[in-house]
Amino acid sequence: MSLSHDHILRLAWLARIAVRDAEAEAVAARLNRFMDLVEELRKVDTTGIEPMAHALDAHLSISQRLRTDEVVDADARAAYQQVAPDARDGLYRVPKVIE
Repeated sequence: MSLSHDHILRLAWLARIAVRDAEAEAVAARLNRFMDLVEELRKVDTTGIEPMAHALDAHLSISQRLRTDEVVDADARAAYQQVAPDARDGLYRVPKVIE
């Protein structure tokens, strides 16, 4: 599939991206290269290859290393509220702006 000048302008309009007529040819060339890559990937024979839900499949003994979920910063709300212009009962008070 090859994208025409009109296709590019239509896609740009739908995506709310400003593409000038002078830029449309360069954008078309880049998108057409991408579409060619997609077509090339579609031609790959995947017969006998089981689909994966994730790159780290559960049936393998591989797991993603994550950091431990622990609190690393102390609660500093009291210190922050000491320097606030107006704080009361643990809340920041702000001027009324909507009547």
